[in-house]
This record gives sequence, structure tokens and C-alpha cells, in this order.
Amino acid sequence: MSINELQDEVIAEFNDFDDWMDRYQMLIDLGNELPPLPEQYKTEQNLIEGCQSRVWLHADEKDGEILFQAESDALIVKGIIALLIRVLSGHTPDEILDADLYFIDRIGLKEHLSPTRSNGLVSMVKQMRMYALAYKAKQ
Repeated sequence: MSINELQDEVIAEFNDFDDWMDRYQMLIDLGNELPPLPEQYKTEQNLIEGCQSRVWLHADEKDGEILFQAESDALIVKGIIALLIRVLSGHTPDEILDADLYFIDRIGLKEHLSPTRSNGLVSMVKQMRMYALAYKAKQ
């Protein structure tokens, strides 16, 4: 599935809920479904700067695609990173770098996050793009 198809799927799922409390619950559920990050990846190097909560992000490259793993100590933040992984993981560096992540605005995520969480979201996307850039440079 393409990044845009995955984004459209996320938008459709969020549109099923009118109430933001239900949407927050969906984010928490997504976070709870995220597999635990192996302890060896919970390092200072994998911590995302700019997040109020602690978020670890690890990336591997397999067959030209980047696979992301992450974990956070905050439930909603864990849900946000789970959404980003769902949309971006398993794609090539170019696909990740070229992606317009329109789903963030379309589901109203930024406007329903506190300013610090919103900054954290930007930092998570930035870090995922940095990994893509690094893997692209290795190719």
C-alpha cells in the first residue's frame, strides 16, 4: 500500500468518530497495540529531542525499505508514533522523504494536541525523515 493510501485509511478511521474523546481513545488503543521496543534500542541516541515525553525511535533498512520501531512512556504520544509508523514504515527512503503527511491536518491532530505535544509530533516526523535521509545516503 502506498503512503497516501495508508493516510486515506487513517483519515477514514478517524472520521468514524465525531467526538475527540473517542479519537484520543483510538490513539491510546493504537499505542497499546505497538509492539514493545527491545531494550537495546532504548538508548540516548534513539531518544527524540523536542518531545516532552520520552520517545525512542529506531530504524532498520531491509530490502531498500525502512522499518521503524518505537516506544513512548506517554499513552497518547505512543499512539501518535504508532500512527506515523503505520503510514511510513515499510517504504523506501525516497517515498518517506517525498511524502506529504496530510493526514495529520485532516484528522485534526495538530489542533487537538497541546503545543508541547504538537512540537513533539513535528520532532517525530523530522526524525523519521532524518533516518530516511541517512539510509538514502548509504544507498
